[in-house]
Parts: sequence; structure tokens; C-alpha cells
Amino acid sequence: MLARLFRAALEHLGLRGYPKTTGRRGLQIWVPVEPGPTFGETRAWVERLSRIVGERVPDLVSWRWERDRRGGRARLDYTQNARHKTLVAPYSVRAAPGAPVSVPIRWDELDDPALRPDRWTLRDVGDRLLAHGDPFAGVLRDRQRLPPLG
Repeated sequence: MLARLFRAALEHLGLRGYPKTTGRRGLQIWVPVEPGPTFGETRAWVERLSRIVGERVPDLVSWRWERDRRGGRARLDYTQNARHKTLVAPYSVRAAPGAPVSVPIRWDELDDPALRPDRWTLRDVGDRLLAHGDPFAGVLRDRQRLPPLG
């Protein structure tokens, strides 16, 4: 649900986002930008967009860090866009039972009832890549200007 709201927000802004599973608990959406904005500017932009999305569905979003204090709501963790933060790279195997993999997905896959952040494993991610190609390839060549957020 929240990823769909981000997709709608990005489309409204004329931007392309590239979603991927984390291989553990969630989804990440990568938005490649053109050279120019500082790290601080992009970080502030991501925080503002996250807060705008969160304001639309306050019954689904909590800004609390502590999971047990969120009341079953999700946290839009814009703080992942940080210096010296370890992000899970696409196609990375996670150190967890079953060897789940962080896998880029297409937006339409959000509608798949079998979608889970740990759906693909080391055993089947290669077959997926051969069958569907790499939906994340555009991240390396896509350059976008971040529009102002009201």
C-alpha cells in the first residue's frame, strides 16, 4: 500500500522510481538523480516526500523508531538515505535462513499476493533474472531533476 502511494507521488512529480525487496522486512525505492544536488539537498527532499506521503495515510504510518510503539503501523524510513549507512545492494544475499536475496521488482509486482521482502532466495533469483531481465538496470543510466515539493 505505501509503496503504491510512493509510486503515485513519483508519477505525479514526473519521476521514475525503482523498487526492490530488501530480502528481509521491507521494500526500498531508489530514485536516481542528475549530478548537482548536494547530499543534504537530496536527503531533505526524500524526507519531505516521505512526510507528504505519510500525512496522506496517518492510520498506516508511524514516525516512531521503536517497532513495539508503532501500533502496527509502518515506518517510512527516509533515514536510510544517509552517509555511512550500509544499504542492501540489489541481488545481495542476506545472512538469514533460506538465503533470501534483495531483488529489484517491477511496479506491477506490488499487486502479486505472493510478494514478500524475502520471497526470492539464492536458489531461484538467477531464474527470475533470466526470465524477467533486470528491472533495476535503469538506475545506472537514469538521471532526473528533483522537483520542488510544496
